Amino acid sequence: MRIEDEIKQPIFRDDFQKAHINLLFTASWLQLRQAVAFKPYGLTLPQFNILRILRGQHPLPATVALLIDRMLDKTSNASRIVDRLEEKKLVTRTVCPANRRAVDIRITVAGLALLERIEQDGVLNASDLTQLNDAEVQQLNGLLDKIRSGDELPGR
Repeated sequence: MRIEDEIKQPIFRDDFQKAHINLLFTASWLQLRQAVAFKPYGLTLPQFNILRILRGQHPLPATVALLIDRMLDKTSNASRIVDRLEEKKLVTRTVCPANRRAVDIRITVAGLALLERIEQDGVLNASDLTQLNDAEVQQLNGLLDKIRSGDELPGR
């Protein structure tokens, strides 16, 4: 559906404003679909993202700083998310023996099994992009990378 119809705004200042709003709307739309997909597993999208990062590190530990650096949503509170995952027994936290001020975070067997189940259930299939052909997906990836290749965020 066209962005004009989705947000019931027929006129935009220019095509750049339209593209910006369209991109924000589509990102939100995709996030909502992901939230619904992960709900049956008792996970949020940021929790899933942290589990994915920890699986990539496995068997090595990660720190909160590493998680923040690799997270998709840089505004998420990684410490709080790790707290929730620890309550669910999907991760463990231990004091780093080499640096007592650091905390090692590891994914548990239960966390690995949950990720495996999510993958086997096909939750990660990019079904939201099936309307695009291979060339269009490559073009989309190139355009998204190009958008982010501009200036860094203010204050960074």
